Amino acid sequence: MRVLDPRLYQRARAVRTLLVVDSVLAVVVALLVLAQAFLLARVAARAFGGASLDDVAPALVLLGLVVIARAAGAWGFEVAGRRAAAEVVSQLRLDVVDARLRRRPAALDGTQTSEVTTTAVTGVDALEATFARYLPQIVLAAVVPIAVLAIVVSIDPLAAGVMVLTLPLVPVFMWLVGRQTARRARERWQALALLSNHFLDVVRGLPTLRAFNRGAVQAERIASVSDEYRTTTMGTLRLAFLSGAILELAATLGIALVAVVVGVRLAEGNIGFEAALTVLVLTPELYLPIRNLAAQWHASADGAAVAERLLDLSENPAVPVELVRRSSAKLAPITFERVSYRYPTRELDVLRDVELVIEPGEAVALVGPSGSGKSTLLSLIMCFAEPSSGRILVGGDDLAGIDPKAWRHLTAYVPQHPMLFRGTVADNIRLGAPAAADEDVRAAAALARAHDFVDALPDGYETVVGEGGRAVSVGERRRIALARAFVRDAPLVLLDEPTADLDPESASIVADAVDLLREGRTLVLVAHRPELAARADRIVRIGAVAEAVA
Repeated sequence: MRVLDPRLYQRARAVRTLLVVDSVLAVVVALLVLAQAFLLARVAARAFGGASLDDVAPALVLLGLVVIARAAGAWGFEVAGRRAAAEVVSQLRLDVVDARLRRRPAALDGTQTSEVTTTAVTGVDALEATFARYLPQIVLAAVVPIAVLAIVVSIDPLAAGVMVLTLPLVPVFMWLVGRQTARRARERWQALALLSNHFLDVVRGLPTLRAFNRGAVQAERIASVSDEYRTTTMGTLRLAFLSGAILELAATLGIALVAVVVGVRLAEGNIGFEAALTVLVLTPELYLPIRNLAAQWHASADGAAVAERLLDLSENPAVPVELVRRSSAKLAPITFERVSYRYPTRELDVLRDVELVIEPGEAVALVGPSGSGKSTLLSLIMCFAEPSSGRILVGGDDLAGIDPKAWRHLTAYVPQHPMLFRGTVADNIRLGAPAAADEDVRAAAALARAHDFVDALPDGYETVVGEGGRAVSVGERRRIALARAFVRDAPLVLLDEPTADLDPESASIVADAVDLLREGRTLVLVAHRPELAARADRIVRIGAVAEAVA
């Protein structure tokens, strides 16, 4: 049973800071526990001895201050934990985004976008429970029992011996239950990820589902997946309640045994009343931190599962930091040597033993049936994926040994379905070159045959598009994406189906823009339309083996 993934201690400074703060607070709380027990026993003993309220008033005031101080310590644990959780979550989210940008996009490594979203967003509450309540309780469970045992040994060694014998029962039961709880927590998050994936797919496909009258079927499927998530959640709660009862029983038996031993010794006159009362008051405090730790373990199990998954998603294997040797206008040849690639979710290679050389300044059109691996080949060039076997050379350098960030500075990529982010048209074009001046943005739009329709928008280049903004057609979206490639002015341009789903007029406009884009650059183009592929210097058919087409 692990407290947290060890990688968190190595990568999250906030975790180490939190442990230091919790340790200091735990020592203070342990001293306050002892002070509270002594004061309470003294007040009770003197009251039984006939002391007046005035006689015990100073002790009562001190007792009240100790209780307030303990409450302040608990508040300090909560605040420190929540702040640490916020910092850790922010860092993990940034690491996930950085890993997704630097290495493989979602889906190319078998990860779904909705799973990343669910883990990074819903996981906040789970991690807060871990840092604000569970980690502080671990420190308290390590400090307070030792302090209590040290005091009880000096008062009544026999009672301390009983404590030492019964105390291990609680953590042993907690460990046994914890192993099962961790498994249930992982199953619950897997069910939640499945529900999120399916729900996102349904929302994206609502128009298609309505067109084919399949909405009711998907509603039943969502109900089924939701019921599976409900079942796993209730199973986790059921285990939490049952284990809580077991742990409470173990702690209660320990307290009862100590009470019996102290009562017998008090009756025999072997211990004073105030000393016996002090031991009895301290006994529940001995088991309380461990009982609370057991209770918080179930809340922290979700946090541990979330942190583990976020760390897995943010793993960014180190790559050599060798930079690409760039020429002013052209790249070295790009050579595929028996390159194969297989998606994690498939059993067969989508590309197998590809042999291909792309010369500098050449325009190459990749053609082939759907699913033959044309877009996958572009992903390999962009370092979004790594070959399952074989290698890709840039000049004489293996692409696997080149820093992906430096390599992508030399490329411009237009995907089959370009994304317009919420912002102005100018901002979306500047995605290719953030420092581009207004005149450069307009020039790039003109080359991409986008200037006329952008200029006719209500606010021109300042028109907001993307989520919640003005809607644009597929062809207009494609031309804005091409403008990004123009403004980037990279020596290597990769285009994935730039005329797909366009009417003949829009396709002709985009094709003319592609002709301009190829000038002075190396161009790799995925094309289904024969008229677009014919504009390239060379056509390569992608299938089991890449073949040049005369």
